[in-house]
Amino acid sequence: MEVQETGAQTDRVFNVPNILSMARLVGVPIFLWLILWPEFGGPNSDGWALLVLALSGISDYLDGKLARRWNQVSNLGRILDPAADRLYILSTLVGLTWREILPLWLTCVLLARELLLLVMVWILDRHGYAPPQVNFLGKAATFNLMYAFPLLLLSDGSGWVASLAAVFGWAFAGWGTALYWWAGILYVVQVRRLVKADAAAD
Repeated sequence: MEVQETGAQTDRVFNVPNILSMARLVGVPIFLWLILWPEFGGPNSDGWALLVLALSGISDYLDGKLARRWNQVSNLGRILDPAADRLYILSTLVGLTWREILPLWLTCVLLARELLLLVMVWILDRHGYAPPQVNFLGKAATFNLMYAFPLLLLSDGSGWVASLAAVFGWAFAGWGTALYWWAGILYVVQVRRLVKADAAAD
């Protein structure tokens, strides 16, 4: 994550990148419902859940790419994009943990990082700083996790496809978790520097 702003900024709400981010947010409850439907007596809908997740990944790539290319980077977009990422990760953690595909300890490790991030955002807000943009490291962490989760969902079955999905899924989960915390620690360092600079200025 980084605090510096890059590129042209706009206050427009309804532009293509923001609409894509809004569509991703709408997909969050649909995705969670599809994952949990078998737990409540419904049919297995993992294929549809994977499709929603894939579309989310495509829109995640497009909204940032288009915002920069068309100079439509906005303050709202800076909030919507990471919020959609966090909500997809949270909903996937809830769904996969509920179905006992993910161990509880891994879910707690990832949620602890989210809690740390919320505290840092609160500190930034108290000092009058805008929400941070997502940097390359944070995006790489999210990329790994967003690959890990559908693969782990595919691993909830039998046969060579499920076995292969488990191997690659856990590899992505390991790298994603490590990068997720690395990005979080770097963010804490950045926030600490800003707070110290404010204290020195006073």
